[in-house]
Amino acid sequence: MLSRRLLRIKVAKNLYAHLKSGSDNLKASEKNLVESIDKAYDLYFQMMSLIVEVARYAETRIELNKNKKLPTYEDLNPNRRFVDNAVIHLIATSDSVNDVLASRKLTWAKHSDAVKDVYNRMVESEYYKKYMSASICTFSDDRRFVEEFFTAIEEDDALADVVNDMSLLWTDDYGFALYMAVRTVQNLKQSHTEVKVLPKFKSDEDLDFARTLLIKTLVNFEDHQEIVDRYSSNWDVERVVYMDSLILALAITELTYFESIPVKVTLDEWIEIAKYYSSPTSSTFVNGVLDRVIADFTSEGRIKKSGRGLL
Repeated sequence: MLSRRLLRIKVAKNLYAHLKSGSDNLKASEKNLVESIDKAYDLYFQMMSLIVEVARYAETRIELNKNKKLPTYEDLNPNRRFVDNAVIHLIATSDSVNDVLASRKLTWAKHSDAVKDVYNRMVESEYYKKYMSASICTFSDDRRFVEEFFTAIEEDDALADVVNDMSLLWTDDYGFALYMAVRTVQNLKQSHTEVKVLPKFKSDEDLDFARTLLIKTLVNFEDHQEIVDRYSSNWDVERVVYMDSLILALAITELTYFESIPVKVTLDEWIEIAKYYSSPTSSTFVNGVLDRVIADFTSEGRIKKSGRGLL
């Protein structure tokens, strides 16, 4: 399922786009947010289908080699362990995967070169060579290989670039989608006839959280910017990165509007996001400002948390 961190990142990026465009259409920005979240979930299925496409490409190579004018012994007696992998076959025949691929029009058809390149890099990898040369192969071995495939391509920058070119909305979703793919494969058992795909959200409240966080921040943005200016008075304000201001506005909204989210969770999440989506010093700045905001707002009763949120 899509993590709350990914949802926060989606909200931050949509907030940035809304403010930079000068738009005053909150509904349109909310719609764009939901679309970007849906696309992130699409990428999970797109990446799940990649190993199926790579296996199909491998199958075509086997057939071409068999039809050579002078085929070798290896051409006529190929090692089919990869193309016959039981987990890949389960993914390839699973309605839970294929129905989404069809309904969302997700395919690698226009990116056959990328599939070929992934195959070529895979066959040179140590995990592939070890898998193909093992004396025995069980369902667990097949599953472990597929896990290793998805883990390995997370570091494949060339493939990541292809994915980003496929959709601008997939920028920064690559690692999240592959993590979900690995989680899905880890849950597969030999007795399964269908892939149990992960739900889009862990909770029914997740989408409402993202939408409310965006809209509440937009509506209160000017007020929150005044708060940021006031609490960043000890910093070199002229050097404050614009993204820092957006992150702080979002964090203040989360602190004051979401009673069930612990203060520490909000603080930790936005500090981590600042590390990757702003300047090298942003996490320190965001941490320092939020510490002051939390202390004062709590004493003033402006932050009200239920249960463990007070800890």
